[in-house]
Amino acid sequence: MRPFAYVKPIDVAAAVHAVATEPAAKFIGGGTNLVDLMREGIERPDTVVDVSGLPLDEVAELPGGGLRIGALVRNSVLAADPRIRTRYPVLSQAILAGASPQLRNMATVGGNLLQRTRCPYFYDQASACNKREPGGGCDALGGFNRSHAILGVSESCIATHPSDMCVALAALDAVVEVRSVRGTRRIPLADFHLLPGDSPEIETVLAADELVTAVELPPAPARSRYRKVRDRASYAFALVSVAAALEVRDGTVTAVRLALGGVAAKPWRAREAERILLGGPASEEEFLLAADAELAPATVRPGNAFKVKLARATIAATLRELSTGEDAA
Repeated sequence: MRPFAYVKPIDVAAAVHAVATEPAAKFIGGGTNLVDLMREGIERPDTVVDVSGLPLDEVAELPGGGLRIGALVRNSVLAADPRIRTRYPVLSQAILAGASPQLRNMATVGGNLLQRTRCPYFYDQASACNKREPGGGCDALGGFNRSHAILGVSESCIATHPSDMCVALAALDAVVEVRSVRGTRRIPLADFHLLPGDSPEIETVLAADELVTAVELPPAPARSRYRKVRDRASYAFALVSVAAALEVRDGTVTAVRLALGGVAAKPWRAREAERILLGGPASEEEFLLAADAELAPATVRPGNAFKVKLARATIAATLRELSTGEDAA
């Protein structure tokens, strides 16, 4: 590991100032991803700014019924919060489906938003990876790509975003609050992460000196749930996941939010599926029709073509459970 300076600021203003004056600095909270990347030589900050002691670790009520979640709230704490479990079960379920209890005890909400792909070619310094070394190529295109993306891909990158939590936040219309020396801005979660295009190394709309300070949730939907399909029952990243919120009245879909994980370089908000579902019958046929429309633009490789069929079935199963009242709290 390369030598680096360590700074622990006393408040948010000092934290953003420290990064603004050190272009090669990085914020660190729980460290569950950044430390690994530094060990592998993928991240090489000259200065690490430790924000773990800042007062950003509370979940607070917002006027109108939403919640404000501090960026340093631990994943395990958020998943266990009674307000999250009862009002936003999709978020609690998504967090509990990710990582291990030990990692959830360390990982923070802000860090979860910024975690980088787990593509094996990204971590392998002997492999070509445009995300790690821009212009270097992408060995995943013709390599082992079973876990890779099928939506929003480019010839530069087919890596997937690893977060379960972010998929739920996308379905909940969450908003990310960030702070820099220039002030505060609020970014819809659906716009926070970027698709690879020709520059897969640029993964979010954050400027280098911006600190995530909170995530805000609007009032909770009536019913929601998270469904994750993976190779083993625990500590595995999603092959496909679905975060859904659905309201049905007299057999008709009156409100729907749908996001997918394991299929794109960002949490994938399924806008086309939502468009088809809204105002239509809450039926198996309609659920499959909406899934087919959302997945129609998929670009598959020999190793991951199965994801289209798997995503179709997972979308339909999740919506069916919500429409029939079978979702778990």
